[in-house]
Amino acid sequence: MKKISGIIVDPVARRQFPGILVIDQGRIVDILSDPAVRGPFILPGLIDSHIHIESSMLTPAAFAAKAVCHGTVAVVADPHEIANVLGIAGVDFMIESGQTVPLKFYFGAPSCVPATAFENSGATLDARQVEALLSRDDIFFLAEMMNFPGVIGKDPEVMAKIGAAAKLGKRVDGHAPGLRGEALAAYARAGISTDHESGTLAECYEKLALGMKIMLRQGSSARDFEVLHPLIAGHPGQCMLCSDDLKPADLVRGHINLLVKEGLSLGYDLFDLLQCACVNPVRHYQLGVGLLQKGDWADFIMVDDLARMEVGATWIGGEMVSDRGQPLFEAAQPKPINHFNAAPITAEQLQVQVKGTRIRVIEVTDGQIVTGSGSYSVPKGSIVVEADPASDLLKILVRNRYAPAPPAIGFVRGFGMQRGAMASSIAHDSHNLIAIGGNDADLARSVNLLGESGGGICFVCGDEERRLALPVAGLMGLGSCEEMARDYSAIEQRVKENGCRLHTPFMTMAFLALPVIPALKITDLGIFDGERFALTNLFV
Repeated sequence: MKKISGIIVDPVARRQFPGILVIDQGRIVDILSDPAVRGPFILPGLIDSHIHIESSMLTPAAFAAKAVCHGTVAVVADPHEIANVLGIAGVDFMIESGQTVPLKFYFGAPSCVPATAFENSGATLDARQVEALLSRDDIFFLAEMMNFPGVIGKDPEVMAKIGAAAKLGKRVDGHAPGLRGEALAAYARAGISTDHESGTLAECYEKLALGMKIMLRQGSSARDFEVLHPLIAGHPGQCMLCSDDLKPADLVRGHINLLVKEGLSLGYDLFDLLQCACVNPVRHYQLGVGLLQKGDWADFIMVDDLARMEVGATWIGGEMVSDRGQPLFEAAQPKPINHFNAAPITAEQLQVQVKGTRIRVIEVTDGQIVTGSGSYSVPKGSIVVEADPASDLLKILVRNRYAPAPPAIGFVRGFGMQRGAMASSIAHDSHNLIAIGGNDADLARSVNLLGESGGGICFVCGDEERRLALPVAGLMGLGSCEEMARDYSAIEQRVKENGCRLHTPFMTMAFLALPVIPALKITDLGIFDGERFALTNLFV
């Protein structure tokens, strides 16, 4: 029997009072009011309602060791990154790693592996396999249905996956950037319950009216909370907080606690924020996470100052798992698994022969994963189309890493990099090799450097080569959050020192291969028009 005293912040009754939690066998068996109690505030533990753990480049165990220090007690996680590389074996890897630590991981069944038919991935999960996953007790929902054209058009395979979730009583997460009108209504009618891709308040209000929950996202690349936070005041019962994709350096600084802190600084009611950060995810996904009620699991955090939201201690299942910024458990290091089969390429293979007077160009905006579709006039008399760093026109390539194949090549604006090339085996969602640079020699070397290590991120500029290996599926490393943040940040800094203007260049680059986000993207099969939802030509 344990007794924990403090100012109890009850998110259900929406009241604060001095009291004592009585804990036995991991649960709160009694809550006593005691006016004499002083001490820290006791709040329910925080929940990330939508995240891809792989994007942190940490294994679930290593992620947990840092997340609990920021007051996170549970995450609703979509393992579709590793599923695109390794299929069900990748999903099992994530679950098994998560089971070695106290943080509560709620994994979903990836719905779109691959995300579209316009790219090659390392695995495929059909409706039969998805239903088998959903039938498992360790799979809690159908993860984001990115194939919204398939939902609207009632594609049999897509509808079978959604139908399996409905039959088993499990939620279906959405992914509908910019979807409006009757198309959105058809998407919601299919049983889609959430969306984390809204870019405007008007879009959110339309989705809310259809009964969808809105996830206010603040990740490393997509930072929509800054625009969508007014929903907290008017619709606290229909909102949740999430990060989606979070690089290790950002996780070092904080997690969902930073969104609660930001909300408080903007003047929002504490209980409305806790409704979004704690209550709504528990109720929506029927999570086994406590909300400081009698009979609940003893999952809570202790905070000295609500305005600062610096977590002093985190408790999960009645055990203290972090204290003053330090985890109280070890993160087990797993045996790496991978799927990598890419032969070396040469600079000559990256030449683009002129076949017209204009080319399509991917236009990047910092802080957004939605891209524009621009164009570039090829200089008269040119035999090949060259990158032009001086005018911010860089070459981008995506190459199948699962089987030998020629690279798809395009051009991109918005990075501003003047020298060198950057490459990564993190390229959503199929995770082929992706690289951006201003000259073919550095581009080829950057891709080959990753091939030599089975994946990772790197920067190459002439004789300079900087690399961070990611031996787990080419997505995750084996270090701690601090170690990965240090090594990742050092490479990212070199990219910025060579002219890149973006806040998070590697994460932005990773989304340029994601065809389900408009408007212009590139997969290993070529340039992709996200509005027409079809491959298109480089030359206009």
